[in-house]
Order: sequence, then C-alpha cells, then structure tokens
Amino acid sequence: MRMRSRRSCLAVPGSNTRFLEKAQGLPADEVFLDLEDSVAPQAKEQARANVVAALREGDWTGRTRVVRVNDLSTKWTYRDVIEVVEGAGDALDCLMLPKVEDAVQVAWLDLLLTQVEKANGLPVGGIGIEAQIESARGLVAIEAIAAASPRLETLVFGPADFMASINMRTLVVGRQPPGYTEGDAYHYVLMRILMAARAFGLQAIDGPYLQIKDLDGFALTAHRSAALGFDGKWVLHPTQIEAANEIFAPSQDDYDHAELILDAYRHATEVDLRGAVMLGEEMIDEASRKMALVVAAKGRAAGLTRTTSFQPPA
Repeated sequence: MRMRSRRSCLAVPGSNTRFLEKAQGLPADEVFLDLEDSVAPQAKEQARANVVAALREGDWTGRTRVVRVNDLSTKWTYRDVIEVVEGAGDALDCLMLPKVEDAVQVAWLDLLLTQVEKANGLPVGGIGIEAQIESARGLVAIEAIAAASPRLETLVFGPADFMASINMRTLVVGRQPPGYTEGDAYHYVLMRILMAARAFGLQAIDGPYLQIKDLDGFALTAHRSAALGFDGKWVLHPTQIEAANEIFAPSQDDYDHAELILDAYRHATEVDLRGAVMLGEEMIDEASRKMALVVAAKGRAAGLTRTTSFQPPA
C-alpha cells in the first residue's frame, strides 16, 4: 500500500478559483480538485484550465494532490485525463475515476495514463488511481475492480449515487434511512469496500456527509467507518477537516502503545530469541506485531511522535 495520509479528503470545485486558492491553506491530508459533479457542464473546459493552473502555481506542500475526472459515460473523461496530465502531471499524485462499475474502466485509465506519461517524459506508473464505488454494479464487481491496476491506491465510497442506485428511501446522505431501526443500513456496503481494499493492499475512504452544519452527524458517521478500519473520509467544508483528522488518526496513547509493542516484539525475537513476550500484563506475539504495524503507520502518517520509550527487561 502507498501509505499516503488520507484522514481528510477535501473536495474543491475546479470551476471556483477562489476555493482552489483557499484550499491550499487548509489542513486537509488530501485535496481533490473536482471536474465532475460540482462543475456545471458549460464550465467543464474552463475548470480543466483552472485545475492545471492551481496544480502548477499553487502550494500543496504536505498534501496528496488528486483530480477527479468525469465518469466514462460522459464525453469529457479522455480530455480531462490528457489535459490535466499534460499540463500538470509532475504536480499530481492521483486521478480519481468516479462511478466505476467494471475493472475494464480502471484498466482503460491505467493504459491512457501510461501513454500520456510516456509522451510527456513522466515516470510511467507515477500517477496513482482512486476508484469511486457509487452503484450496486460497482459494489458487486468490487474485487475485480480492486485488482485491476497496480496504480490503484484507494477505493472510495460514493454514497449519494449509491443510495439512488439501490432505491434507498431517504434524501439525506449518510443518515440511517427512515424506518431502518435495527443495525446500520450502510454496514454491508462499507465492509465490502473495506474487505476488497485490504485484500489488495489498498486504502478505503468513506464518502461525504452532506449536512455540512451538522458536525455531530458528521462525527457520528466518521466514527462508524473509522471503527471498521477505514483510512479517512471526504470533507466538503473546512469545518469538517479537524474532526476527520482527529477521528481517523490513532490516539496518542494507542500510537505510543503500538510503538512499544513493535519495540518489545523486536527485542524478544532478535535479542531474546523468543516468539512471544509479556509487555506489562499483556502477551504479545506475531499477530500483535501486525496490528501494531497498522496503528503505528497511521500515527506516523498523521505526524504523531511517540512520548514513551521501550525499556528492555533486565
């Protein structure tokens, strides 16, 4: 997995130059400059030019830089890819492909990216892909989609279109549909995305919560997917960024504990030549090490620094 930090993934309309400038000063882990749903049809071509200029001239230091192109049912997708990569491919980390329903669509983007990279002297394979799952067909094909390209870094849940595709009886994205009183209506979808992501070494990103003034509702949905193991969540407004960064990062105590487990297990296996060891009152082994690796990696990606040190047993 390319372990980029994606706790908060900020959506920015490519047609709005003021938002493109403002986004450069916000503490989101990832910023994706949008050419799709947030851009009106008559503004698509100008939005491409705006996005290229923002990537070339802006300061995106420390952020994952992504452009969401239009989906493959439209007339804009191939020009989106060509113009953005030719204009700013060396300032781009990933392209996001929306409404993915088949592995062939990801393979198409991989092939086109390879051609444009070669034609423009860019490292082949340097630009990653994020695949957005937004329909029943996409979810059914998700394992094949996850395996479709070595460029693939992330599977992203698109809840609004997905809810429409299955005729879910609600107009509020992210909340439980009226009448669904037992369990979580989104649990199966989130777990399918998460299982496919982890099976193929990818990250998993939860979709947006559209009620931007309802920070409690945002936090509730973010905690839900973070508890399952998702790596981050879309944010639509600056007020959601801080909450996402906090919710999808390990706590300081959990991060410190993970680092201690790694140190203790390393000492046990390399110095004491044992496969299991006690850390305080906790027995740790290879399975403990694997879990600690995940937490430690997320903590490091989030910029945490440890506050404890390992003391080998006397």
